[in-house]
Order: sequence, then structure tokens, then C-alpha cells
Amino acid sequence: MAKNNKLTRRDAIKLSAGSGIALALGTTKGFSGTGVKRKNLIQEENQKQGTTSWQLTRVRPDEKQYRSALIEGYCSKQSLKAGESLDIMVSVDPEEDYQIDFYRTGYYNGTGGRWMKKTGPLKGKRQRTPAPGDMNIHECKWEVSNSLTIPEDWLSGVYLGKLRTLPKSPREPYWESYIIFIVKDERETDLLFQCSDNTWQAYNKWPNNYSIYTHPKGTQGPWAKVSFDRPYARQGQYEAIVNDPLSFGSGEFISFEMPFSFFLEEHGYDVSYCSNVDLLTPDRGLKAKAFLSIGHDEYWDIRQFRSVETLKAEGVNLLFFSGNSICWVTPFTASEAGQPNRRIFRGGPYGANNDYALLREKLNGPFPERGPDEGLLMGVRNTEPINGGGDWTVTKPNHWIFNGTGMKEGDSIPGLIGWEYHANAADIEGLEVIAEGLAWQGGDNPCPYQSIIYPGPKGNFIFNAATIFWGMGLSSPPGHTLPWSHYSRPHGPDPRVQKMTHNLLEEAIKV
Repeated sequence: MAKNNKLTRRDAIKLSAGSGIALALGTTKGFSGTGVKRKNLIQEENQKQGTTSWQLTRVRPDEKQYRSALIEGYCSKQSLKAGESLDIMVSVDPEEDYQIDFYRTGYYNGTGGRWMKKTGPLKGKRQRTPAPGDMNIHECKWEVSNSLTIPEDWLSGVYLGKLRTLPKSPREPYWESYIIFIVKDERETDLLFQCSDNTWQAYNKWPNNYSIYTHPKGTQGPWAKVSFDRPYARQGQYEAIVNDPLSFGSGEFISFEMPFSFFLEEHGYDVSYCSNVDLLTPDRGLKAKAFLSIGHDEYWDIRQFRSVETLKAEGVNLLFFSGNSICWVTPFTASEAGQPNRRIFRGGPYGANNDYALLREKLNGPFPERGPDEGLLMGVRNTEPINGGGDWTVTKPNHWIFNGTGMKEGDSIPGLIGWEYHANAADIEGLEVIAEGLAWQGGDNPCPYQSIIYPGPKGNFIFNAATIFWGMGLSSPPGHTLPWSHYSRPHGPDPRVQKMTHNLLEEAIKV
């Protein structure tokens, strides 16, 4: 696909006065389907006053190290629109007053967040830890502690509610954790950032090492069910992947997705955010020029898969800045109370009748579902083994993706592959492998990975970075902790990764 010759976003940055987000960026994007220029809401939002106070300061896990029972909570919805109401359930043990400060995450002159609202003081109550239910589910039925109607001027984004106890005496310590939710919208946008919250929940070990991976029958079968009606524990693999002190209550967003969001908003990209559940139909995605899968996007309901197939067919660009994506079929079901799309379980592998899907069925089945071949959508597949660490190595330096990077064949980005990745490129006309090499499972078992690009049916394109860690090469938000896995680690922001990402996004959103 030829690179356009008009003023690029990077050119606009250079031509601007050098101030922060640079309003000149509006010259490269922001047009509606009618040719009328849209306001860039992300640029306007990120000119507002930011703060680093969104970060957690004092967190104490319990003796099992998963939850922070001193104060914790969850939300009644994964995502919602401005004007809609969110119920918030909080438990405080021992009981004392608390407050909630709400923040929108973004760039905000490098601070990473903007304070939006405070609620409290509120009366804290100890709420019951649920007994295991069907398929070992741990689904809370906590009383509503507070309800929040999303103000009309709250822009789409990922929001953190910082819970903080209010001790009666200054001689007593306070404690904190997060709740997290996504504010979505229906506007036309250049980029649609899909948060990988199905995967956050699949790995969530709240309250005591219970997740999709911890059923007594085994780690990879269809036996365990998990609920969104519970707090997020500490980062699910805090001992093996990333020991993130900010992770209590925030799923995997801060660890794997926030660096990408921070980068997008720093550079004024016109982006809206959604949850996995918002792609059960293609409607939202069809209002974007590009669909972004970010970080660790492993668990998809088949309806999500069909929706993104529709996006591809209708000319939306698909950019998988992610690894281990579309690996397991994860059917949504209702909660015990009847609220739709609040439970998930591992319904079966994607991969149609490919060898790796048959192997998963043999080792861990039988499963009630079998997903399509994800390689025919993503261009590459989930292979066995699928985890490890390695360097991202260029094979086609003359491709436009590498324009301005200075990269030559065989050049590598250290540690960018991990902790899971893709390989086994599909037989698709026009598909190009732009990077490939070896990741090392357990530090010494060589496993191939491949990053690809191929043309879509309507002048669009599909890109796959083939790594969870791509965002690590884009930015380092305040408080962010780099991952470490299989004796390998990414180095953090790299101008070559940043430039490749700009090239891809500019091509995806050009008028």
C-alpha cells in the first residue's frame, strides 16, 4: 500500500511551535464521511490540567497476596455512555469511612490522568466474600455503595476510581485501591481502542487464587467460570510477568494498555475506547477508520470475531498491537441476577481444525465450542508453545512501515517480543512477513514468531505486531512498571517503535 505524500502527523509536529500536543496535527485527520472537519476532542481534552495523583500510594495485599481487602470494589458495567448510571460496590474491612476520586487516564502533559470528581465521605461496609458456585465461580452480590451518572462532558476513555479509606485519626494509616470502567461513545472516530477486559477478568485471581486458570481439574479446560461482579485482584501474574504496584483493581490496563493510550493521546490521535463486550455487534467499529486490539487480547466471544470480520469486509483497518490474541472462545452469559454479559468461561480454542486447536482439544477438552481460524483474520496464529521472550527482528526493511526508522534487515528491537506472541502466518494473498525470529520459552527453548501485514478487500489493511509488549516501546507513563518474563524484558520507549506506529496509524486514518 503506497504511503501518502501529504503533510504527515510527524511533519506537523516538527512544523509546530513545539508545544505539547501541537494543534497543527489537525491538518492530517479529523474529517467526517461528508468531508466536514471534526473537532479533535482528544487534543482539547489533553490541554486540560492533569495530575499524577491518580496513582495509588498505599496498598496492602492480604496474606495470600491477591486482594486488598482493606478497601476494594467493582462496577456494575464494563462500559457505559455519558448520561448512563454506574453502580459501584465497595467493601471496607475494617469498616470506616472512605472516598472515591475519579480520574480519566490520558496524556495530560505527561501526568497520565485528569481528576474529574470526588465522592465522599461515604460510610464503609464490610461485604461478604462469596462462596464458590457453579464451575467454581466467585460472583459477588454486594450492596450498592454509590451510584455515578456519567456527566455529559466526560469524554470516552478509561477511567479509574481511586478508593481511599478515611481514618478517624491522622495517626492511623489510609489504604487505597482502584475500580475501573470504560466510558464509550458512538461518534465517528479515527481509531477505536478495544480494551482487553475479557482477558483482565480471565486472569483475575480475586479473592484467593481463583481464575479461569485455577480450577482443580486443570488450567486449560472449560471447567472454570469467572464473573465481572467482583473486584480485580493484583495483576494476575505479578510473580512471573509484572509486579505492578498500581495494579490492584485495574485489571491489566495499566500494565499492558496504558502506555499505548498515553502515546495516542500525547500525539493528539482521534481515539475512542470500548470494552470487548461492545464488539458483540460491528456497529461501533463501523464508525471508525481503524480498529485497535491492544496488549493481551486473548479471550473473544465468537460474536466479537464475526464483528471484526465485518469491519474488515467493510474497509475498516485492523491493527493488532497485541499478542496471544483471539486464542480462546469466551462465550458471555448472564449473572445470577440476570444481567447480560457478566460471566465468561473458556468455551474452546480458536483455530478451526488446525493442529494446535486439535491438540488443545485433545489435552484439555472436550469443549462445547470451536472457533474459526484466527489466522484468516489476524494473518498469524496462536501456536504451541505461545510464551517466551525475544527481540523483534526486521525482515522487510523496504516496507513503508519502516520509513524514517533507519532500520535495516536483521536489526532488532530488544525484548519487544513477549510474553506471548503469534506465528504460523496464514496463506493470504498479498500477506508479507515484515519481522520474524525466535522467542525463548523458559529462557532457552526456541519458538518462532512472525509479524505481518496484508491488504484488506476495500483498500484497507491488517497489521499484526505479534507481541503483547508493543506498547512498552511507545511510552512510559508515570508509575508504569516494565514487564519481565522468561528471562527477557523490553527496554521501554524506542523511537523506532514509535515511528513505525505513527506510520501505521497515519496510513490507517488518512482521508
